Amino acid sequence: MENQSPKYKPAKVLHITSYPPPRAGWGMRVYFLKKQMDAAGDDCQVLNIGKGRFLEGHDFVPVLGSFDYMRKVLAFRLKGFLIHHHLNGDSPKGFLLTFLSLTISLLTLRRPIITFHAGPVQLYFPKDRAPKLTLVYKYIFNAAKYIVCNNEAVKKNIMSYGIRGEKIFPIQAFSKQYMAYDPQPLAPELEAIFSNHYPALVCYAAYRPEFFLEEMVQAFARFHQLRPDSRLIMLGQTLGSEKIKNAMEELGFLDAVYFAGDMDHDQFLTVLSKAAFYLRTPYKDGVSSSVLESLSLKTPVVACENGSRPEGVIKYDNLNIDDMVEKMLYATDHLEQIKKDLPVPPIPDTLTTENELIRRAFSGR
Repeated sequence: MENQSPKYKPAKVLHITSYPPPRAGWGMRVYFLKKQMDAAGDDCQVLNIGKGRFLEGHDFVPVLGSFDYMRKVLAFRLKGFLIHHHLNGDSPKGFLLTFLSLTISLLTLRRPIITFHAGPVQLYFPKDRAPKLTLVYKYIFNAAKYIVCNNEAVKKNIMSYGIRGEKIFPIQAFSKQYMAYDPQPLAPELEAIFSNHYPALVCYAAYRPEFFLEEMVQAFARFHQLRPDSRLIMLGQTLGSEKIKNAMEELGFLDAVYFAGDMDHDQFLTVLSKAAFYLRTPYKDGVSSSVLESLSLKTPVVACENGSRPEGVIKYDNLNIDDMVEKMLYATDHLEQIKKDLPVPPIPDTLTTENELIRRAFSGR
């Protein structure tokens, strides 16, 4: 067990969030936060409100319905747990769940923490995108003792709701712990793709509109015609992929695509390290931890421009299929020089920074 600072007693924290599996986004961030807090002797529990909440045998508390959710939030508060709610500006359901958990926390005399994930422009954020939700945001942001967000741009937008800047903490989701992994053996078919085809590129996707997969399919169809030895490896849970698979089949390249499914972190980084480059299609994902992981592995990244991409990313105009194809061709034809010149991003220990903030809130400071 890690040494505890004398000014902190072990914390009791309930994260309310989506949680692996499937492995993605802020769920992985909470996975690492929990792992570090558990190792330090804190009591860290996760109330899973994500897609995997009905799975059994995992290290989270499932949510079985609305009344079950409220009952469990209240039960944890009565046991002295600090509520740490994770949300973004894309989900009306998320606002309701956050409103409920924050209200329960306030009624039991403890101000919660919230983490507001993703970039500075989301479906219902900032104010000019959803002015009717201004009072909802004001309540959520004012109710929280501390607010964690991704970067200074998001902080500035949160402050536009009249929130004091000193309670808002921009903490990058990516942390040095993300890069601690053991390379894993891969399925023989996947190993054969990396050995026998070029370029073998990787794309992580959830089959939702914000990943712009229809445009990606059109772009890869053109790219594959020009580079017929190319292969596309799709990572992530395959739920909802039928429409995309049908489009790939109609365009004649489904046999050039390998659906790897939801991988654990070691497998994900192993695949990323072997890829020619990583194709990242979402617009509202901010910097993206997987982009930073790829750059840290010296795997080039082709991603849509969203105003938050780190140095070294090859950027295309979002929804511009011609530009996407052009940047994929550029990455293919100049790969060795791109890898040679690729800057490795700084990797701070942001997990410890966030956990210190959580313990500070738990101790009432």
